[in-house]
Amino acid sequence: MVKYVIKRILQAIIVVFLITCITFFLMNLVPGGPFLSEKSPSPEVLKALEAKYGLDKPLIVQLKSYIGDLLKGDWGVSFKMQKNRPVWTIISEMFPVSAKIGAIALVWAVLFGVPMGSYAAFHRGKKADSILRVVMTLGNQPGFVVATILLILFGVKLGWLPTVGLSKWQSYILPCFALAFYPMCYIGRLTRSSMLDVINQEYIRTATAKGLKPKIIIFKHALRNSMIPVLTYLGPLTAGILTGSFVVESVFNIPGLGRYFVQSIANRDYPIIMGTTIFLATFIVLMTLVVDILYKAVDPRINLAKGTK
Repeated sequence: MVKYVIKRILQAIIVVFLITCITFFLMNLVPGGPFLSEKSPSPEVLKALEAKYGLDKPLIVQLKSYIGDLLKGDWGVSFKMQKNRPVWTIISEMFPVSAKIGAIALVWAVLFGVPMGSYAAFHRGKKADSILRVVMTLGNQPGFVVATILLILFGVKLGWLPTVGLSKWQSYILPCFALAFYPMCYIGRLTRSSMLDVINQEYIRTATAKGLKPKIIIFKHALRNSMIPVLTYLGPLTAGILTGSFVVESVFNIPGLGRYFVQSIANRDYPIIMGTTIFLATFIVLMTLVVDILYKAVDPRINLAKGTK
């Protein structure tokens, strides 16, 4: 177990390093720059700004300098959006907003998705299964479609819920549901598919023949062994959903990290783009590692070193 964890940590470091390099070069290949706008500064001022922030040096030198500073804990400062403010300070202020919405949406998706898929699998071929499959199929809609429909229907037409900001607890309902709808339906489909495979196993038929109650068969025997695909999905889902949905935060005008990241791209604020990308990539890698370790808790037969049972 220890060797496996160390190996995965080393792999994670390599992955984050590669993402950093690729993002850095792709970001600089896009035409434009952080100091160019409708009212661009004079060539002299532009050169002075580029020299101040080291943008006048070759890209490989800039990358080397950036990684060196990053290893020292220096994430750089914002060029434009919050000029000269440390990137890490900005991320630490924005992330809790996104994380709160994401945590609620994640709990919502799991608490409703797993039972929905389990119920549909146990009532396979019946009316309840058909209805739930339709609902879970509707979850394939893009996030901006769901968010827009919710905003127009419950916010504008009916006026039941707030549509902007997070001023009160009711403000969380629409963005959290919009963020949770797709993963909830996807988890439901995963659970149903996996559960159908499990309930056809010999030990499930034996438990049924012994006269065990359906609830015991589902939650004690079938559900645990059908959770591996769900856990696989929960790793990157947790990282992505906690960091915030770009679309949902933009639609509902929520001051989270996701919306700020989109704005930083539009403004060519390089340090914000790099910092947010590295933060998200690291979070995804760590959550994937946690999920791999949880496999062992869910199914002790799994050999982490070989990835087999």
